[in-house]
Amino acid sequence: MNSPNVCFTFEAALEMAVAMEESGFRHYLAALRSCRQPATRMILKDAALDELEHKYQLEKALVEGVIDHQHFDYPVPTMDLDYLLAQKTLSPDADAREALAYAIHLEKISLDFYLSMASGCAGAPMAAIFTRMANDEARHLRSLEDDYEAHFLTEN
Repeated sequence: MNSPNVCFTFEAALEMAVAMEESGFRHYLAALRSCRQPATRMILKDAALDELEHKYQLEKALVEGVIDHQHFDYPVPTMDLDYLLAQKTLSPDADAREALAYAIHLEKISLDFYLSMASGCAGAPMAAIFTRMANDEARHLRSLEDDYEAHFLTEN
């Protein structure tokens, strides 16, 4: 989902973010339904639940008029592994390596979305919301990248 380089109203911006999280959740859910390997399913399940949590936070903000992101006030650097890994649909026999690569790409898409929204809203109150959401996506992306590095980018 691309966002134009403009700022939307608080509600419109949050609705776009909810749609982004719903899209990510649906991708994980579809992959989860088709994959058979336990390690792959665990990775996809955790990622899907993370997307649901983001969606819940955003929908709660729509109701309350504010968003609570007390834990995501700092940026998290990522390794940009998405540039090294092929982006492809998961087969039913996909392994943990393929599931992590798949999740890394989906999280990178979400991160880019939130960074674009924050940039488009620079100076507006909701810019901070999207910066915090980007920080959380970066945190999750970094966690996936760390797992990938630990298990599949070993020196030996």
